[in-house]
Amino acid sequence: MPKFVYDFTEGNKDLKDLLGGKGANLAEMTNLGLPVPPGFTITTDACRHYLEHGTLPAGLQDEVDAHLAALERRMGKRLGDPADPLLVSVRSGAKFSMPGMMETVLNVGLTDASVHGLADQSGDERFAWDSYRRLIQMFGKTVLGVDGELFEDAIEAAKDAKGTKDDAGLDAADLRALVDRFKDIVREHAGRPFPTDPREQMDLAVKAVFDSWNAPRAVLYRRQERIPVDLGTAVNVCSMVFGNMGLDSGTGVAFTRDPATGQQGVYGDYLQNAQGEDVVAGIRNTVPLTELERIDKPSYDRLLEIMETLENHYLDMCDIEFTIERGMLWMLQTRVGKRTAAAAFRIACQLLDQGLIDEDEAASRVTGDQLAQLMFPRFDESRLASARRLTKGMNASPGAAVGKAVFTSESAVRAAENGEDVILVRRETNPDDLSGMVAARGVLTSRGGKTSHAAVVARGMGKTCVCGAEELDVEVKAGRFTAPGGVVVEEGEVISIDGTSGEVYLGEVPVEDSPVVRYFEGRLRPGDGGELVQAVHRLMRHADSRAALKVRANADNPADSARARRFGAQGIGLCRTEHMFLGDRRQLVEKLILAEGEEERTAALDALEPLQREDFEGIFEAMDGQPVTIRLIDPPLHEFLPDLTELSVRVALAGAGADPQDRRLLEAVQRLHEENPMLGLRGVRLGLTIPGLFAMQVRAIAEAAARRRRDGGDPRPEIMIPLVGAVQELEAIRDEAQGVLAQVARSTGVDVPALIGTMIELPRAALTAGQIAEAAEFFSFGTNDLTQTTWGFSRDDVEAAFFSRYLEAGIFGVSPFETLDREGVGRLIRIAAEEGRATRPDLKLGICGEHGGDPESVHFCHEVGLDYVSCSPFRIPVARLEAGRAAIAST
Repeated sequence: MPKFVYDFTEGNKDLKDLLGGKGANLAEMTNLGLPVPPGFTITTDACRHYLEHGTLPAGLQDEVDAHLAALERRMGKRLGDPADPLLVSVRSGAKFSMPGMMETVLNVGLTDASVHGLADQSGDERFAWDSYRRLIQMFGKTVLGVDGELFEDAIEAAKDAKGTKDDAGLDAADLRALVDRFKDIVREHAGRPFPTDPREQMDLAVKAVFDSWNAPRAVLYRRQERIPVDLGTAVNVCSMVFGNMGLDSGTGVAFTRDPATGQQGVYGDYLQNAQGEDVVAGIRNTVPLTELERIDKPSYDRLLEIMETLENHYLDMCDIEFTIERGMLWMLQTRVGKRTAAAAFRIACQLLDQGLIDEDEAASRVTGDQLAQLMFPRFDESRLASARRLTKGMNASPGAAVGKAVFTSESAVRAAENGEDVILVRRETNPDDLSGMVAARGVLTSRGGKTSHAAVVARGMGKTCVCGAEELDVEVKAGRFTAPGGVVVEEGEVISIDGTSGEVYLGEVPVEDSPVVRYFEGRLRPGDGGELVQAVHRLMRHADSRAALKVRANADNPADSARARRFGAQGIGLCRTEHMFLGDRRQLVEKLILAEGEEERTAALDALEPLQREDFEGIFEAMDGQPVTIRLIDPPLHEFLPDLTELSVRVALAGAGADPQDRRLLEAVQRLHEENPMLGLRGVRLGLTIPGLFAMQVRAIAEAAARRRRDGGDPRPEIMIPLVGAVQELEAIRDEAQGVLAQVARSTGVDVPALIGTMIELPRAALTAGQIAEAAEFFSFGTNDLTQTTWGFSRDDVEAAFFSRYLEAGIFGVSPFETLDREGVGRLIRIAAEEGRATRPDLKLGICGEHGGDPESVHFCHEVGLDYVSCSPFRIPVARLEAGRAAIAST
């Protein structure tokens, strides 16, 4: 029989797949001899069985019985015993931290009978009734699905009746009455009474954890963070320790370093006379963790010792949850802490300097996604003086965010779908707000600290966040907040929030390039950019030294080419020549397509050629000494012709007086009209159909390269023939191109070698790569079109139509246009790479679709053995970092 339950003494931190992150780390702390309340973990195997079959696996209940009995013996108490009850918490714990999972249920085991025993044992009747009302509230919301606002409204009503603004102002009698009100709420809205059997409470909570794996907010978070759907979650059952037993008790969250900046020190939040959910939920504003030294110095000193132990053991910044019960410190959780992008780079270099990790590990600790976050704009400091400041909160997650204020997640999602930028404003957030946080540009709360739900989730997603702006009176139902001085901001008004300083402004504050972008642009030297820029510089240099993949740019003009080179591009992997024919030049292409004889066609080509040559000269100059892959024109034909409907209407309305040119144009458009232009007359087919078109482009390339060579440059052109499906197509264009190259070499006296290859963007090309490699010196995988043709998707049509449904249903973990589909498109790439190199061992292989800047796709390209990836200029640093990380991961 498989083992489904592990005591905290049995596991370790390497069993996260089985015990989840929380359970594995509780076991690790137990092994280290740290003060962890005893308990046990139900494995992810049990969850997966439950989700697949709808029933608990055979033997699970017996194992739970045995471990619960052992826990009762160890604690000297029985679960829910009326005289001296053992109480437990039930918490979810997947392999990866998932804020969208089920919230914790504390005080499981309390009943109408055992609450009196708890009061007698603790000597504090108020504490007992406070614990009971918390259980009913958490259980009702989390396990029975009762709207949490109903409980909050009841608490607010009780405080109003008592004339207090704080929960602490409610005495035992008030809380006892609140318990009765909460029971009524459960009975009315859950359709059943609150369970009075302690074991039923625990069993229902365990099942609720399993069910929460597929809750909408958990699915959303997994999709956002690309977490596999089949991992399942573990369940942790832990004996209760109480932070709400008076002023000598409390609860807090600590970080071994600042998760926002990476600075070393004492960071975190603490609340006296409170349970852990009060801190995480941000319901009450906390005090800085440093205040604990004044409140309870022995516990503070012990906490610092434990923090040092954990950081040295995990070799990373740790996130810690703890409770103090009447002067006794207990550790409830630790994990490698979520951090901002800036903190990630700083901490990696700090640990490197401390000798705790090496350079490879330091580079592995940061990601391309984090680097991209550091490249986002920030507020222009020169304009902040004139901005209207509303208030200041806690700088929970850095960045600059501007958008319309919205007060519900539903409003945020709706606005984002309409293309609007929004800031989600709440008193505090909870897991139900996850969809709104994903949709919003930033998050602003009036409650909570740096370890509140809003702060932790925002940091994990790279969202700008300001928390605990307590001067704001947020009225969610009214859709407004009031700032100091009586300034009222209604839903829809624009605000700006600075997650680095915590400042909140009315209206739009202009933004400027981040220091990291200025560093990549060469406008800021590493030594002048502070600790963050130095850390980025240091880790990028190491990543570059380890990378096997080269990183090129997708660039179509000299300006983009020059910027790409400043960002570290090692060439151009895709120059889309059709982008050179936009604007005024479109008419020249139109004339070429409509040409009825060789004379008209030659005239159109002669007009286009010098323009093309000038473009290529500029690009070769910007990329001097680096390869430049130029794709011959590859647009759907309709992009260069007037709209059929529009032109038909114009001619019809003009009647007999219609312009002859319009009539001629209409006839041509009707003749060339295609039902599916993306699969029609384009790419190599266009070059074979319109004589001289590709030859003109090749001549322009060759002459531009010859001029650069005469001027002392080192141009390295590579000519890419698009949309090839059969080797015969490639051979025909290759022969024509080679003839043009030889002709230009003779006429200019300058021989500029140019590789001739093709773009693999059709499944047939991938499957016949061995043949195609006989005529191609390189392959460039056009993964945008290869994804479209492999899946049978028209990207422009399907993304808006049904992709969201596919993501929600788990058919996609992530859009195949965002991250390469390894099983389908990826397999075609593997086949083409292997068979192409079997024919031509020195075949150069690259990727030039948008996947070239996606971190996960870069790792795939390294695994397959490609020579380079190509992406947009702004994504080049991301691809460079990931190329290095991929090489490190493979060693």
